[in-house]
Amino acid sequence: MIDFPKVQQVSNKYLEKIVRDADARTIQLIEGLDDDQLMGPKLNIVNPMLWCIGHTAWFYEKFILRDRENLAPILDYGDTLYDSMAVAHNTRWDLNLPDLETTIKYRETIRDLILERLGSDKLASAENSYFLQLTVFHEDMHDEALTYTRQTLGYPRPPFVESVPVSIEGGGPYPGDVEIPGGVHMLGSRPTAPFFMDNEKWGQGYEVKPFSISKAPVTNEEFAEFVDARGYQREELWTSAGWQWRSKVGAEHPFHWKKIEGNWHTKYFDKFEVLHPYEPVVYVNWFEAMAWCKWAARRLPWEGEWEVAASRIPQVDSDTLQGPENRYPWGNEIATSNHANLDGFYGRPVDVGAFSRGDSAYGCRQMMGNVWEWTQSAFMGFEGFVPDPYVDYSKPWFDGQHAVLRGGSWATRNRIVWNTFRNFYTCDRRDVIAGFRTCALDLA
Repeated sequence: MIDFPKVQQVSNKYLEKIVRDADARTIQLIEGLDDDQLMGPKLNIVNPMLWCIGHTAWFYEKFILRDRENLAPILDYGDTLYDSMAVAHNTRWDLNLPDLETTIKYRETIRDLILERLGSDKLASAENSYFLQLTVFHEDMHDEALTYTRQTLGYPRPPFVESVPVSIEGGGPYPGDVEIPGGVHMLGSRPTAPFFMDNEKWGQGYEVKPFSISKAPVTNEEFAEFVDARGYQREELWTSAGWQWRSKVGAEHPFHWKKIEGNWHTKYFDKFEVLHPYEPVVYVNWFEAMAWCKWAARRLPWEGEWEVAASRIPQVDSDTLQGPENRYPWGNEIATSNHANLDGFYGRPVDVGAFSRGDSAYGCRQMMGNVWEWTQSAFMGFEGFVPDPYVDYSKPWFDGQHAVLRGGSWATRNRIVWNTFRNFYTCDRRDVIAGFRTCALDLA
């Protein structure tokens, strides 16, 4: 049996709060959708939304109520519907799923059983603290997927989304690079971290050479120059796999872009609007990011370089990496609305010059929130990797086909992203909320 990770135990009051919050966000993300929209078309990049909201409830039931509390299954057939480790993705549209009302009642039953136990301190242990955070974070990840599913399928924006305040929207560009010295960095998480996912284990020495990294992600304006320079038609700018992908799908610009009356527009959910020049380019895949870099004589950072730029603190009179590391770019305080564009409230990215209070110690802006950032690194386990109890979270994807992304997006919940958090997608995915920042080419 796999031992549970010894993460920081948190209070039952906090656990109750995040269970309620995640549950409420899931329901908000399906609000206003009809039965046909909740199923949607069969695509390999999304799940049926009706299946997803049942699956996230089942995950709590499996890991908390059944495995920890030894309760009998609430649905006798639940495993045959919602166990993502056993139910193949392309079969999820063909299942005899309960209707929305029944699915919500199933969710409410599970939620209330967990809240009842939290209220009576039945779940007050380090082990239960870990599993409850894991199950909430799992729902948070699915909620981000539900968000970009609404975008992919052209559904209206979620009703809770607010307009971006003018003071943030006017953030403008943030050009330039920062210089970061070489040295040894402990890449990944340590056992003393408040929480970590299994693919972060364990911190190991990573030697980094001096490098220059951009202060902000690549903007729409910068990417539009590449598009208008016929970058999508120039094979020499693309990796061989990237050119094969581009030719197969006929890509000529980012997925949600469209020229209207001579100007680039982009689609947010079900509406097109004029492209905001200083927002980060988003919904581009790894191949597109690599092609832009070749065109601009830049490169993507390795994930170790990204982590150094996000976490390390410069030391006076030192030309090597020394001193402590932060859990977040700005320090060790969890993100607030002053630090980063997280939690989905704006329903879109903001200008790359916004959120100066979230700068890393080296001066990089928006290394957390706004858009996930592609790196050059393939998603693989660190040396000595051992899976945690959710065995299928990482290990099945160490296939050389997934690249690492860092930093979170505008739809990521603030509680599930930190400097060592590793996201991962296949290089052809451009439905996820991803952009990129770049490094100067290494000096010969």
